[in-house]
Amino acid sequence: MFDGSSDNENGQTPLTMDSLLYYYMKTKRSWKDLQYAVRTSRSVQQKLINRIPSNFTFSGDRLYFLAVPPNSRENTIHYVDIPGHGASCVGECLEWQPLLDINRPFVGYSKEEQLMRERKRLGSFGITSYDYCNMSRRFLFSSSNSLHTFIDIGKDKENCQLPFSVHEVPSQTNDTKMDSKLCPINSNLAAFIHHNDIWVTNLETGQELRLTHSNNGSTNPIEETTSSGVASFVAQEEFDRYTGYWWQPQCFIDENKTISYKILYEEVDESNVEVLNIVASPEGATQISSVDSYRYPKAGSSNATSKMKIVEFAIDQSGQMCDTVMVYQLMVPLDEIFPNMEYVVRAGWLPDGQSVWVQLLSRNQQHMTMVQIPLACFSHIVPSEFDLISSSDSLPLMKVIAEDTTDIWINLSDIVYFLKNATSETQFIWSSESSGHRHLYLATVNSRHVMSRGRSRSFLGQNSVYYPLVTQQQLTDGDWEVDGKQIWVDESRKLVYFMATKETPLEQHLYVVSYDDRVEKTIQRLTEPGAYHTITMNEDFTKFVSLSSSVNETHKAVVYQIDNDEVSVNNIPMVTIEPIATLLKSEAIGAESCPPEIFSYQSKQGHQAYGLICKPLNFDPGEKYPTILYVYGGPQVQLVTNSYKGVRFLRLHTLAMLGYVVVVIDSRGSSRRGLHFEGHIKNRMGKVEIEDQVEGLEYIAKTTNCIDMSRVAIHGWSYGGYLSLFGLIQRPDIFKVAIAGAPVTTWEAYDTGYTERYMWIPQENSRAYMMSSVLSYVNSFPDEENRLLLVHGLIDENVHFTHTSLLINELVKACKPYRLIIYPNERHGIRQTVSSEHYETSMLSFLQNNL
Repeated sequence: MFDGSSDNENGQTPLTMDSLLYYYMKTKRSWKDLQYAVRTSRSVQQKLINRIPSNFTFSGDRLYFLAVPPNSRENTIHYVDIPGHGASCVGECLEWQPLLDINRPFVGYSKEEQLMRERKRLGSFGITSYDYCNMSRRFLFSSSNSLHTFIDIGKDKENCQLPFSVHEVPSQTNDTKMDSKLCPINSNLAAFIHHNDIWVTNLETGQELRLTHSNNGSTNPIEETTSSGVASFVAQEEFDRYTGYWWQPQCFIDENKTISYKILYEEVDESNVEVLNIVASPEGATQISSVDSYRYPKAGSSNATSKMKIVEFAIDQSGQMCDTVMVYQLMVPLDEIFPNMEYVVRAGWLPDGQSVWVQLLSRNQQHMTMVQIPLACFSHIVPSEFDLISSSDSLPLMKVIAEDTTDIWINLSDIVYFLKNATSETQFIWSSESSGHRHLYLATVNSRHVMSRGRSRSFLGQNSVYYPLVTQQQLTDGDWEVDGKQIWVDESRKLVYFMATKETPLEQHLYVVSYDDRVEKTIQRLTEPGAYHTITMNEDFTKFVSLSSSVNETHKAVVYQIDNDEVSVNNIPMVTIEPIATLLKSEAIGAESCPPEIFSYQSKQGHQAYGLICKPLNFDPGEKYPTILYVYGGPQVQLVTNSYKGVRFLRLHTLAMLGYVVVVIDSRGSSRRGLHFEGHIKNRMGKVEIEDQVEGLEYIAKTTNCIDMSRVAIHGWSYGGYLSLFGLIQRPDIFKVAIAGAPVTTWEAYDTGYTERYMWIPQENSRAYMMSSVLSYVNSFPDEENRLLLVHGLIDENVHFTHTSLLINELVKACKPYRLIIYPNERHGIRQTVSSEHYETSMLSFLQNNL
């Protein structure tokens, strides 16, 4: 058998990619053959992945971004100089210039960094993020347990020698510094998290100051239950909030010329959260060092609690940070005023720095409240409850400026933009799914008119908040989705730029609409159809960079100029754009990459369904092929888009390369099709998805006639692993084998934030939990051997190995056969992005022998 070696001892020409792949498709492969196929496929795709720039930042006519230099595997900061207005160099790619010396030693990630990478699903290495101040051109990033900073002095060739030397920020703390941020009004100051506390450092003087004291010195995370400035596990994993502190956008100077700075932060108390112990390896079960312990809130159990506080420090006239640090807390706690609100999900400052805003979410996640809190509501010394009640008339009041309710669930958004040039007391643009689809709204707060509300549970809380009249103007509408991550608001022209799927749910584009109430709300698409776009725009709304791709072309990056001249049609402002520079050119996907094809059909449920089919290399229309149904099927995820699939779908390319047809379908429950489409799975997870998946599989089998329906496997990870199990339970006649990666087997063992959003708590919805549990249907698994393969990492801290362990116990009791692959050091996020080569090969071997 061919062993996958590229050497040729006889001096003959080595096998080409095409002949090698054809060989794989037509013969029985050894382990080395399969392993080489995995390596070859990953090598081809990795080269394309390394080409893709990310994390764009504009500074004048210079564009910064992260990218992997030639002959390297780690990201570093690059830049290009963009031609001025009227000039264009679209035909040729701008030459990327590295800002940094990339030969810096990498000492690995701390445990805190590893866990954060899991929750952000990061697969890249090196510099994965940076903070930047446009005014001073200062950069700040963390690497190898230290903070690093440098200043790009621009195009002054006499003083500018590239790459820039990086200054390591001196520190009295030796361990990891997380979530570092430059002060927005003084880039010489930076804050960071160290051992669950907020610290601040002066990047010019090297002076460092600890601002909070939640950590008492213990290195045991179970003993240290309180943190400052750190989002809880649920906030990170399920609500996509990875920070717990926010710099005030203004500073204040007293008569002694002492400058004071404030930071809003969240203090989290996890003392009531259950402790979960994870054993890193079977052999190490009795060794203390091999056990990781976490605070993990299972469905129905206690969550962490939060308090919003402000910490203040000052810099004196000599430039030194004063030792005195003041901590302020709310005179009336939020949980007293809003007892039904469980989670702090978003927070920040209003532009004038005189108020903060906080978004609160109820435990059933059907009610969201946004509160504006004046600084006067925070006090260094909190009066007693008696004092508060006796002087309740003089207490400063919080305002409820937005509310959202639904009988399904609330999907969170990052879109909250307070207008700096508001025409009234407070105006902001935000998004809501109240219409059934996420759309933009302009909210105007009129505090002179108060809406009536029923009395709250607490007299104290009743007299601490009021509900001003808030009028809302809907800026977008229709059966399509505005992306909830970011908007760009040009206040001078009253335009809001946003990403959405207006033309098709398969493509994301940049749009613009006016929020001027004197102008008709006409939505204009700016990016070209036929691709999926992500956008980064500069601060003055004159340029943006589009990173786009399609199923047939790899990523390209193009810089566009926005024409700010006043152009209108029928009194409707029109925006024109022009490409001015190319950073990255797309490449047509070669035959060896097996590009997928998009298909759609009218579902019997009445909706338009979408899918992908990836056919093998050297596809023969007259032949039927073994088929893999790759499934996720859960909420908040969309798999089928008109974008390049080589980055996240490496496994699918390998499967198609080896002669399998691969099918992907977005069933009811998936995202970007509206809240009601996603809400089909509420209280019945695992009940509707397989029906949709099988319908799509049968449709494509009939229309292409290339699928061998007697040789179909279902495979997925996480929620996809959960559905893979249900596929074999519900339709063993369709699926010959199932490969379930890190499957949830009982929702009672999963976390509160995710599970309760879709199922409420098990104490009050026990039947739904039972009906949605794989453990309830173990007797329905096939009796034949080699039809079920379970794959799980022992230290997966998202879907714990407990899920697979519970299933195995029940399978053994029911005398049901299974195969198991475990990885002692495999985590959830790493598996999603850079899958284990051994796992890939094991899966392929299982498929080859049993499908």
